[in-house]
Amino acid sequence: MIQDVNAEQLARIFHHYQEALAQDDHTHATGTETPDAEGATSWERTAPDERQLMVAAARLTLLELSTTPAPAGPTRKYYAKHGEADWGC
Repeated sequence: MIQDVNAEQLARIFHHYQEALAQDDHTHATGTETPDAEGATSWERTAPDERQLMVAAARLTLLELSTTPAPAGPTRKYYAKHGEADWGC
């Protein structure tokens, strides 16, 4: 599933929510970017080198998430492992 995520799209959405949360105005946290008077979104007004940096960070994040194995843990945490159960009769 992570392989299907576009790094630029992830960076754009992350940028949107970062700005929405930083503004301390809950009306902007809608999940979509609101264009300004000229029709440009905050992502489009961001400097190209900063956008490239965010996309690169998103790409590395996706790569790490897709290659990092899930933490090993018991699949059935409520059952004793084989040979560990106390059988009292």
